[in-house]
Amino acid sequence: MKSAMLGISTSAAEVTNISRHGFWMLLGDEELFLPFDEFPWFKAASVAAITEVEWPSPEHLYWPVLDVDLSVASIRHPERFPLKSRI
Repeated sequence: MKSAMLGISTSAAEVTNISRHGFWMLLGDEELFLPFDEFPWFKAASVAAITEVEWPSPEHLYWPVLDVDLSVASIRHPERFPLKSRI
């Protein structure tokens, strides 16, 4: 007997909490913290702008309101990506 094909994946990137130090994101079953010191593009952003995030591929995130693209690897290992925007 063959199993039926699974439906479309419904997982999405989700901002789960925002504090004055940064915010937490849920990517599937992985939760990541983005500190504002490491990701300064978000520090002055509104809650609405931070929570409107797209996850177009497993290793890429995009915030359309802020026009910010990030590699998931840069969130997991910010020390490997030392260049930051000057704000």
